[in-house]
Amino acid sequence: MSKKRVLITGAAGFLGSHLCDRFIQEDYEVIGMDNLITGSLKNIEHLFKLKDFTFYEHDVTKFVHVSGPVHYILHFASPASPIDYLKIPIQTLKVGSLGTHNLLGLAKAKNATILVASTSEIYGDPLVHPQREDYWGNVNPVGPRGVYDEAKRFQEAMTMAYHTFHGVDTRILRIFNTYGPRMRLNDGRALPAFIGQALRGEDLTVFGDGSQTRSFCYVDDLIEGIYRLLLSDYVHPVNMGNPQEITIKEFAVEILKLTGVDQKIIYKPLPKDDPAQRKPDITLARNLFGWEPKVSRSEGLKITYDYFKTLPRDAWYESEHYDFSKYIRK
Repeated sequence: MSKKRVLITGAAGFLGSHLCDRFIQEDYEVIGMDNLITGSLKNIEHLFKLKDFTFYEHDVTKFVHVSGPVHYILHFASPASPIDYLKIPIQTLKVGSLGTHNLLGLAKAKNATILVASTSEIYGDPLVHPQREDYWGNVNPVGPRGVYDEAKRFQEAMTMAYHTFHGVDTRILRIFNTYGPRMRLNDGRALPAFIGQALRGEDLTVFGDGSQTRSFCYVDDLIEGIYRLLLSDYVHPVNMGNPQEITIKEFAVEILKLTGVDQKIIYKPLPKDDPAQRKPDITLARNLFGWEPKVSRSEGLKITYDYFKTLPRDAWYESEHYDFSKYIRK
């Protein structure tokens, strides 16, 4: 019996590369696709020697063709950090709209199940806490983050339309902050930014007073949840993340203790539309398929820090310092 085939877009990115590993481990034939605009072949180079892994450098906003059967599609192609989507806003909008349209069309043609990676950012700066799937969000469509938030909201709407109108078997995953090995130090998000600053001997930069909250989920836990969601029959959005909430200031203190550096925390103005609170309600995922995070933050952070320390020292100094000044909240 031939193996089932899965197409993973964004395969050279942080989450996409871990998904490639998981589906190889589960004995699938994996087709990876990435235009490498934010991904890196270093994340998947260990897979190139395997007969069940094929990689295509391709932009999914262009027509997507895959020969032969495709049983599953996981659409994880998208810039996912403020530095990325402020720098390449048009590409961010296109991959969420045109890219999603192309992949839904492929799923329809191949009679494949498709799972799209949405985000907690569809909730915007939430007025409901914690965030449940039935909350519609508080998003500024013309703000600096709107290119990402609205691309993902459109992606969800398009996905559900293909399910209801064309009968495509769809899954929608709303991902909350996830971390682990293969993140980019120049990602711009809090965890790699803090660790990068610690490695370089710099003070840790907190935006605002640090009272805004986030919830950090270790990558292995998320990958397990994605796998369970894909193989379920649930077609509506599902939150996945770690409901253990922490303020950014408290998180910076944790990173200082973890790294053992003698640096201090400095404060800069808060960027516009930066969410004040972020915490997933994961009741639905628990009830649907018994999923919840298993890896503690202390355990996950140590693994991640040890990974960053193995990178060449040159990589420690490649972090971008994007000019957020024009996006400061007035």
